Amino acid sequence: MRIATWNVNSLTARLQHVLDWLIANPVDVLCLQELKMSDDKFPLEVLQSAGYHAAVFGQKTYNGVAILSLAPVRDVLRNITGFEDAHSRVIAATLDTPAGELRVINGYFVNGQEPGSEKFAYKMRWLDSLRQMVRDELAAHERLVLLGDFNITPEDRDSYDPEGLRETIHHTTEERQHFQALIDLGLVDGFRLFEQPEKSFSWWDYRMLGYQKNRGLRIDHILLSQALVPAARGCIIDRVPRKWEKPSDHAPVVVDLAL
Repeated sequence: MRIATWNVNSLTARLQHVLDWLIANPVDVLCLQELKMSDDKFPLEVLQSAGYHAAVFGQKTYNGVAILSLAPVRDVLRNITGFEDAHSRVIAATLDTPAGELRVINGYFVNGQEPGSEKFAYKMRWLDSLRQMVRDELAAHERLVLLGDFNITPEDRDSYDPEGLRETIHHTTEERQHFQALIDLGLVDGFRLFEQPEKSFSWWDYRMLGYQKNRGLRIDHILLSQALVPAARGCIIDRVPRKWEKPSDHAPVVVDLAL
């Protein structure tokens, strides 16, 4: 079973990229972030024609998340339980696999703008509430995947300039502590289960030849519950779509599970 996450930075602008990528990479599950469209604008029929069911939580102009799956999804949950939020950032669903049910939580984590700002304080509150949600979901679902655009570099090696960017957004001690708190719930960073090339990033700024110079960050993650770790067979960042014309600034991250 192949599960992928991809911040497409507007599904309206990148729908053909998604369809082309799925043809070349027929994953079982694709979680999208930053749809930047309302539910009524979501291209459900087009994606159904490509063979995918979809659970959607859209928002006009900003945010928006979706889970695409070859198998039907059920028990869909939108946003963080008990956290009042005007933004469409989290969607969860259960899939039935031959090995049993699998819970998938797809998140577009708050950016936070800069430490000390109100948006950063919102990010901290949001992460606190997310941790509580994931804790509860893990209690109900042993086999769980938490994935998406986390807007956090977990370690120095996940940044092209860890010293120059130290304690700036995506690199702060507070953000990394929140990432570790998710790990402490019993989750594992799927990418780090395997040997990876140095300077492996999933996001590159459009400006200043960010991609061409590999001035990137690894902020897109797939976390696996302990029950799924023995099934993990590989995890990669697919940089190919970042080279396409008018690409998203993020690349897909893909995990292979023997389920």
